[in-house]
Amino acid sequence: MHRFARRLGIVAGIFCFTLLVGTAGFIVVEHYPPFDAFYMTLITMTTVGYGELRELSRAGRIFNSGLMLLAVVTMLLVGGAVTQTIVELELGEFYGKRRIKRMIDRLQNHYIVCGFGRVGRSACSELHRAGAPFLVVDSNPDKVERAIRSGYMAVAADSTHDATLREVGVARAKGLVAALSSDADNLFLILSAKTLNADLHLAARVAEEEAEQKLRRAGADTVFAPYTIAGHRLAQSLLQPHVARFLDFTTGAGMGLNVSIAQVMVDKESLFAGKSLRDMQIRRDLGVIVLAIRKADGQMAFNPPAEAEVAAGDHLIVMGGSDDLSTLERLLSRGI
Repeated sequence: MHRFARRLGIVAGIFCFTLLVGTAGFIVVEHYPPFDAFYMTLITMTTVGYGELRELSRAGRIFNSGLMLLAVVTMLLVGGAVTQTIVELELGEFYGKRRIKRMIDRLQNHYIVCGFGRVGRSACSELHRAGAPFLVVDSNPDKVERAIRSGYMAVAADSTHDATLREVGVARAKGLVAALSSDADNLFLILSAKTLNADLHLAARVAEEEAEQKLRRAGADTVFAPYTIAGHRLAQSLLQPHVARFLDFTTGAGMGLNVSIAQVMVDKESLFAGKSLRDMQIRRDLGVIVLAIRKADGQMAFNPPAEAEVAAGDHLIVMGGSDDLSTLERLLSRGI
């Protein structure tokens, strides 16, 4: 867009320069009043054929002949630049949409963020930081352009329509974030997405606490009330500042530390499947702390003892450095 604006700016400058030269010339050569000189220059440049306002002298006709040649060149440049810009914009939009569609068609197990407001932007930032594939859907073109400038894949469409969800690959998606501006839109989005992909993991933003249960009944796996959570954290930072500091430490919120909490699934082919935490020696070898074990049947064991056995399909909730967590994930997936 900057290239197009610069091009049109240059063309507009050339047009104004020609208009200024013609106006000044008629004032000096033919002693026209300023408005008459401007009008004479304008009808000469646009070749409307109104004729001379008053009979020109020989010197005036010589000047006007030069102005005609300059005006023809100027108008050709203006017309060519405007036409080229329109064609490039149309083709750019056409091929841009095709390119985005091809990229979407290649996505597998991706995440869809519906709504690029404050909550949606935060979700995208976290997904980007984690290196997860995702795309943004928003009906506001300005927000879509902002998402693209941030380096995200984004499309301008209404995510509450089934056709839009199909186009962004909801059937192949792993999860969806419903961060639209109203609870009613998020509720409708959850219902549509769950209908199109029953296995989709759904996380929704809710503004009113009364709507939380409705979203859960509609199929949302996780529902967050940003204002409630923010108020709780603010109170915690006053009442229990060390706890709040620890939560910031583990989530890396504004700390600049390479430490995070993650969930890692134990694959059935892993060498550690069926072993106890003592046998795995995760903390000794990797420096990773096991906070909890979510069993395959859904039970959660917090602060598991060393004798706790890890089975295939279990998820370990662990805390440690990013590199150490990546190593643990490789070990628990294949055991190599």
